[in-house]
Amino acid sequence: MATIKEVLVVEGKDDTINIKKALDVDTIETNGSAVSHETLAQIQELAAKRGVIIFTDPDFNGERIRKIVSDAVPNAKHAFIKRQDGVPKNTGGSLGVEHASKEVILAALENIYTASEDAPQLISHSDLLAAKLIGGPQARKNRELLGMYLNIGYVNGKQLMKRLHMFQITRADFLEAVARIHEGE
Repeated sequence: MATIKEVLVVEGKDDTINIKKALDVDTIETNGSAVSHETLAQIQELAAKRGVIIFTDPDFNGERIRKIVSDAVPNAKHAFIKRQDGVPKNTGGSLGVEHASKEVILAALENIYTASEDAPQLISHSDLLAAKLIGGPQARKNRELLGMYLNIGYVNGKQLMKRLHMFQITRADFLEAVARIHEGE
């Protein structure tokens, strides 16, 4: 079984249980989207000693936790699963890492991003408009697809530029993903 040196930041115990079926790893659980100051301090300490990988659910609360932890630990690494890979098998369950297969978890942890605030901005607001990622009726769906193709998760229109910049998405990778989105139109 594979081992990861960094500690995974997850939302809850069900995420931990499912991830540990795929690999040998330590986790710290935020216990929901209201991350306590104590938990945040522990995450910062772990980041300094071992590094952390934020691995939250592909939903609003998961993105909220990702932002809170990223603000506290700017050098955190990020792993994402696609929304369709976190759908519960039984009705009534919530979307999340706890429902992802072993293969999906391992793939997400092979495609880790490290945020960088120093990266040059290669994609413009005009590029986002031209790609129909903001300001139109298909924008949300297009952003979902873009996040899936680039493995950066879903983000709203206001945060898209920041996410692309933070994860150092190159113009070439951006244009390739946009072309895939618009194939067959």
